[in-house]
Amino acid sequence: MKQFLEIAKIVATQGVRGEVRCQYYCDAPEVLCEFDELYFDKGAKPVHVIRAYPHKNIVVMHIEGVDTVEKAQTLVGKLLYIDRDDAELDDDLYFIQDIIGLTVKDADTGEVYGKISEVYQNGAADVYSIKKEDGTELMFPCIDEVVKKIDTEGGEMLIKPLPGLFDEDTE
Repeated sequence: MKQFLEIAKIVATQGVRGEVRCQYYCDAPEVLCEFDELYFDKGAKPVHVIRAYPHKNIVVMHIEGVDTVEKAQTLVGKLLYIDRDDAELDDDLYFIQDIIGLTVKDADTGEVYGKISEVYQNGAADVYSIKKEDGTELMFPCIDEVVKKIDTEGGEMLIKPLPGLFDEDTE
């Protein structure tokens, strides 16, 4: 598992005092605002966040040492990372990056469907996309009725597809 996880991308400057606008990659902008220390360069360079606050659909951030619009402009396009150890997740929550790549198996038969290739966050429930060995794609909702076990350490997810969920289940 990766130690440093992408959490945002700096997309523009904000004002003239060196603040930057960040597109966040987490469930809510408030999550990004909780971190005092973030990282550039996949975790190689720590940066201290002086202030961060949600604004419309982005997070405005002031990073220590960046106090002019010119300095802020040099950061546009950079990714921000968190250290996995700094994030607290409830037992039933996972990082999307840990879900992608899991082998998906039928909880009853052990049949391997494929590997998680994408996670779509559409509102009520995430939707997982499986890439089968033949290149076809299957999708299923991440709901308790379908997902029976997620084992990120073991690299697998056990599911119980609802009738008709996958094309091969319909006759």
